[in-house]
Formats: sequence, C-alpha cells, structure tokens
Amino acid sequence: MGEQSPIALINRYTGSYSLHPLNLNFKRTIIMSKKVYLRREDLGGYLPKAVQAEAKAKLSSVFVNRQPLKGFDVADEKKYMQGILDVNPDHVDWPKHSKQFWAELTIPVGFTGVELEVGKDEAGMPISIMDYIKFAFAIKHPHVALTKEEMDSTANKRFYIQDTTRDDKVKNNQIKLKKDADREFIKVSSNNENMKRILRLMSNTNPNRMSVEQIENALYELKNSQPKKFLRVATDKHLELKAEVEHMISTGVLRKIGNQVIFIDEVIGDTMEDTVVYLKDKKNSGTLTILRAKLKELSLV
Repeated sequence: MGEQSPIALINRYTGSYSLHPLNLNFKRTIIMSKKVYLRREDLGGYLPKAVQAEAKAKLSSVFVNRQPLKGFDVADEKKYMQGILDVNPDHVDWPKHSKQFWAELTIPVGFTGVELEVGKDEAGMPISIMDYIKFAFAIKHPHVALTKEEMDSTANKRFYIQDTTRDDKVKNNQIKLKKDADREFIKVSSNNENMKRILRLMSNTNPNRMSVEQIENALYELKNSQPKKFLRVATDKHLELKAEVEHMISTGVLRKIGNQVIFIDEVIGDTMEDTVVYLKDKKNSGTLTILRAKLKELSLV
C-alpha cells in the first residue's frame, strides 16, 4: 500500500478540512463527535488515596480458543486497520501482523479513566482510529462491563464503559416512565375497585381487608417501586377478569401449580393469558358462571 499524505490521513481519521491541490478551496467534512470513557474499579486496599489515584490498571489481551481477542471481525479489521498495521490487508502476512497487534494491545486505565473518541465522520470512518480500535476491543473484553452497575454486580468485571449520552437517555426514559405511572395512578385512584384489582395482581395482599386509605397507600408504594409493572397492569384491557381469576386462586376456587391454572382436575390455562382466553370464550361461559358463583359463596363466609 502506497504512502498516504498527511492531508489524506487527517481527512480520513479526524474528519477535518480537505485541501484541493489546485484552487486551495476548503471542503468541510461533517464530524459527529462522540466520547465515552473506559473506567476501572476502585483499587481499594490499604494504599493511600494519593497512591491509588496515580496507580494504573491495565486492560490487556486475553486469548480465546488460543487466539487473541479481537475487537473486529475480518471485514471490519481490514476496513479500519489498514494503515495501522505494517502490511496491506491483501498481504500474505496480514493475519500474522493482526494477531501480534491484538496480542500486544494494552490500555492503561488510571484513576480518572481513559477518554475515547468513538465518533465517525460523514464517510463513516472513525474520527480517532486508535480510540475506535480500543473501544471495539474493550466492549468485547470479558473484564469490561457496559455499565458501572454491571461491573459492581459481576465478579470478573474490573472495568466499565461510561457513555454519558446513553446514561442521559436511560435516565430520561426512567423519568418518562415514572411520569406515565404517576398519570395513570391519578386516573385509577378515583376508582377504588380498580385500585383493588391492581393491588391484587401486583402483590399477595387481600385488598378486601384494607381501608381505602391503606389500598391507596400500598398502591402508591408499588407504583413508585415498580412503575413499569404498575403501568402494564393498570392499562391491561383484561384487568377486571385477571383480578377476578387471581381472587379465585387466593380463595381456592381455582388452583395454581407453577403458571398453570386448574379448575378441579382440568387445566384451563398454562398461563394467566391462556386462562383469560379460555374464560372469555363463549363456549366456556358455563364454567365462568360456576366459578363466579363459588367465589361469591366464599366471599359471603
């Protein structure tokens, strides 16, 4: 592969201005910058904080099936790494150089982490090719988690990727979810029977033994702790029938083994959804009438 001029390399890897050799006009290339951070776990131990801050943990190569872990598949490796390795992708020694590159790749990660530019220009090429390579390597590495929460909960994860754009989106989605749950709670709180139905489906509580205030308080706590589930249950078009089935199960009119719902010795549904379909079928209306009568009898006791 022939040598590339500095201008060509700058255009390709940084997405800056390209210079026309004849009229010296500048052509602007759109750059879509995106930065993420590779961070490490706290080293802990008895080292002074100042020493810990200066210490670096190394994210080094690992071998999978006796081959070094690679950040790219064959096609992307040839696309992004020509100019990084000493030979052309078509050269017979490309696999050997590739293997050596990935086997020797090490990323020192200090106290503040490593900033990686992973954005691309309008041509789809990385703004910083080495940062992009390190990022591709890191997200495939078995010791790197995609979030701090994943790192903290997984024994072999010692590094994580902090993506502030992703984190902002996740946080905003959580806010929107809670706002939607709040709006739905305001709607259902005006209907005590619906509050009881939702409470019955979301907990093992018997709302018939609770005051209106206790029902609303309990449902408010469930809405805050499980907003996604609350929304799913509260907006379910089969809420009334599902709550009725749950009531039948809790009183012994129906039995539940695993997910199966059983009436006497007959399985009427492998899941709650199947049970609803069964009971809504007109040909099973007689069974539903019997079940409701039994439930009413027990409710009067």
